[in-house]
Amino acid sequence: MNTKGKVYLVGAGPGDIGLLTIKGMKCLQKADVVIYDFHLNAQVLNYINHDAEFIYAGKRGGHHTMTQDEINRVLVEKAMEGKVVCRLKGGDPFVFGRGGEEAEELVKNKIEFEVVPGVSSAVAAPAYAGIPITHRLYSSSFAVIPGYEDTTKDESAIDWARLATGVGTLIFLMAVKNIDVLVKKLIENGRDPETPVAVIRWGTRPEQKAIVGTLDNIVGLVKGKEIRPPAVMVVGDVVRLRDKLNWYEKKPMFGHRVLVTREHSAGFEPLEELGAEIIEFPTIEIAPPENYKELDAAIDKIETYNWLIFTSANGIKYFMKRFIERDKDIRDLKGIRICAIGTKTAAEIKKYGIKVDLMPEEFNAEGLIEAFASKRSAFSVQRSAIKKSKLRTPHPELLKGMKFLLPRAEKAREIFPEKVRELGGEIDVPVTYRAIKPEIHGKRLKRFLKEGRISIATFTSAATFNNFREIIGEDADELLRDVAIAVIGPVTAKAIEKAGLKVHIMPGQATIEAMAEEIINWAAGKGKPAVEK
Repeated sequence: MNTKGKVYLVGAGPGDIGLLTIKGMKCLQKADVVIYDFHLNAQVLNYINHDAEFIYAGKRGGHHTMTQDEINRVLVEKAMEGKVVCRLKGGDPFVFGRGGEEAEELVKNKIEFEVVPGVSSAVAAPAYAGIPITHRLYSSSFAVIPGYEDTTKDESAIDWARLATGVGTLIFLMAVKNIDVLVKKLIENGRDPETPVAVIRWGTRPEQKAIVGTLDNIVGLVKGKEIRPPAVMVVGDVVRLRDKLNWYEKKPMFGHRVLVTREHSAGFEPLEELGAEIIEFPTIEIAPPENYKELDAAIDKIETYNWLIFTSANGIKYFMKRFIERDKDIRDLKGIRICAIGTKTAAEIKKYGIKVDLMPEEFNAEGLIEAFASKRSAFSVQRSAIKKSKLRTPHPELLKGMKFLLPRAEKAREIFPEKVRELGGEIDVPVTYRAIKPEIHGKRLKRFLKEGRISIATFTSAATFNNFREIIGEDADELLRDVAIAVIGPVTAKAIEKAGLKVHIMPGQATIEAMAEEIINWAAGKGKPAVEK
């Protein structure tokens, strides 16, 4: 008989990925099975162990892919199989999330469980709209009420007579569908028709939209603006503070969703600080080479090289990993000069206690050749010639006697190695890592693109773009037609333009940080995107 597993009832928060708790993230990372709802930020799923089983429970606007009884049954079945189960719910599990019912079912079947509270939209949506639900001068109490209850039934669970005037701030979740009835009940039971009201759709997300009125006119405003679920309604004098405290919607990049097609979004943090949301959809995955024959041969004769060149952080990581596996250590690099292409690569090299001897200003073949030549005093005359001719007619033996090792990706440009050999130098370019297309489905991303929910797409290499097209399918180019495209490097730009698309943003320096800065400048010139969907 299998040992029973454990179930975590986890609140994922209202939408902003930053509002997912640390404990919730840890539960996701160790889960064998994840049962999740519709109203989640898609980026939450990136924290899940991708060997885990994903089960979509639906729960969108009353249309459920699975009934609550079916969800309860699956929770029990998977736990009985000895698995760690994460029941991932929007907001908080115990705030109209039926987490209590699920917990009762687990107790009934003697299954261990934990509840991980989440940030409820009841407090988060008003906060992101600049509305404190309590304030010493306006309200000292609040109530959270389900807005989806059938308020016309004879026996309502809501005591409208006490609620309407007995609580300072009223927060209705999922209120749009019944808003006319809710407003009528409040006024009939004594709430002043001039009481301020705010309705906040998609609170904490880039497409957040808030409208403000009074009980007397809010129904007309909601219908006129075609506000649809999901939305939170706030009733009370605290709504008056929105004009003064509205902070989120005033961020310079509020409303922008930025698609990142590399493995990690490090470097894009300034965009998030300014209000953008980062959508991670890696279209390349870094993997070891299929075999180490070339790299091992180079490592075994490491002492014969004059220069060791690293063009990326991945290059240094995978080289050093294999270097150590071959029973080498840092002392075996003594006497070899180190060249780093880019500040990020240099920073990664320094983590190993290795000093960088050269970091060229120009990240191209000509710039590299000039940099290496400048290190040789015997060729001081040629250095002048190089600068004047820009390598049109360099001395054919400029690099004679120099031996280079360039650990690199499986598919890389040959311009620099060819130029080294042309000028009399020797160079080995062993495959050290590969950029492969990950097993990933683009259904959710495709929907976001169709709905206009992504305003900027970033591509750091031709491979990220080409793989994106393969994953999304034949209409990939059309889906990018109305999206601003940001790239690193002319090779990437050329691949995109070849597909008939326009490159809007390309930084002068080939770094993520420079790309982020250019995106900020572009957004400042373009203003807010049209995100209302």
